Amino acid sequence: MSHTNDPAVVRRLLSDRGRWAVVGLSANTGRTAHRIAAYVRNLGHEIVPVHPRAETVHGQQGYPDLASVPGEIDVVDVFVNSALAGDVVDQAIARGAKAVWLQLGVIDEAAAQRAADAGLNVVMDACPAIEAPRLGLA
Repeated sequence: MSHTNDPAVVRRLLSDRGRWAVVGLSANTGRTAHRIAAYVRNLGHEIVPVHPRAETVHGQQGYPDLASVPGEIDVVDVFVNSALAGDVVDQAIARGAKAVWLQLGVIDEAAAQRAADAGLNVVMDACPAIEAPRLGLA
């Protein structure tokens, strides 16, 4: 069975201010993750960059992996290719995140099911910069 995004979950994740760990976010301004993280920040969310280089991005300290991020994580925003997404989702589950958001084009049905089974909200193959305006949130 394939995952279907729940519009109420999408709306809540974008509307309720939270702490988003953006996996794959680097200081490279040419990457989509850089632009979308800025968009999510402008919606009022806190952004935490997660990238092996642990760079500071958008004024926020970066961390090399989810396990290194201090404090609670509301949403793990997954900006890695689909082949790597399952590992990130498993880390999000282990880390106690409340939700995972797999970006547009990032699809891993088995990982989405594992996250849902673990009680996380799941959004897959969607972009906040498309969904927020569509829902009248931006």
